[in-house]
Amino acid sequence: MEEDKLRKVIEAAKLYYQLDFSQSEIAERLGVSRPTVSRLLQQAKTEGIVQITINDPSEEVETLALALRAKFQLKHVEVAFMPFNENNIGKKYVGEAAAKYIHKIVKNNDIIAVSWGTTLYQVACQLQRKAVKDVVVLQLNGGVSYSEVNTYASEIIQLFGNAFHVNPHFLNLPAIVDHILVKQAIQSDRHIRKVLDLGRQSNIAIFTAGVPNSESVLIQTNYFTKDEIEVIKSKAAGDICSRYFDENGVICLENLNERTIGIELSELRGKEHSILVAGGASKVDAIYGALCGKYANTLITDQFTAKALLSKE
Repeated sequence: MEEDKLRKVIEAAKLYYQLDFSQSEIAERLGVSRPTVSRLLQQAKTEGIVQITINDPSEEVETLALALRAKFQLKHVEVAFMPFNENNIGKKYVGEAAAKYIHKIVKNNDIIAVSWGTTLYQVACQLQRKAVKDVVVLQLNGGVSYSEVNTYASEIIQLFGNAFHVNPHFLNLPAIVDHILVKQAIQSDRHIRKVLDLGRQSNIAIFTAGVPNSESVLIQTNYFTKDEIEVIKSKAAGDICSRYFDENGVICLENLNERTIGIELSELRGKEHSILVAGGASKVDAIYGALCGKYANTLITDQFTAKALLSKE
């Protein structure tokens, strides 16, 4: 290519692709016609002077989802694309992806059991109504009697009930009690037992993973002894439904587990849809432990968390 023409090709390409000049503006600046500018830009691509790369986020998240399915032997994975890695933003995007997936899979006669927390509140707020028949919605596990942080337990269950046109079943009980005898007495009540039995019978369970740090609602509410807190902080990767497990998914404190009200983690393994909705750097260990324990067959997360999970051994 002649040097003068090459100079015009490069100048036109820089004005168009780097400085966002229009083709008409470039034509006026270079003293050529607009069709000539179009030919110069085409030649810049043909000669390899300009190379255009399109980063399609949908391709990345699909690749990540397939890799997660293979690594953890999951039934289904949804990876939500996030524009940047920030926890509160992430809950919104992950919640939206979960809401869409749940809306898609729910059918007549399903029993849907839902846990609580800020991530699941995002799911509930973005859940669209669906015309289905004879669906049951219930609270999967006990909540907290006092917390400075709102767990949204009642709101979540009510929003799920609204979405599927049913009156939901609440479990207005503490997540953990002081003595196993107290738990046994509570569970002997026939109304409470009915909700707990429905949780066991549910074919769709939706839950998140908690982290045992200073921001944990459970730790803030003084449910634990000092010795239990030490074990939780030193051994636990996270919790599901207030039941703590390590990075291999093994229950950390059996005595504490026996005082916890709600579904047993082992019972989650047999669900048609056992859906873990979680994301964020602080939750990678908790999600990893939950997946190693096979407590979820479906994961809904974001691309940053997905990459962290795939790189973790």
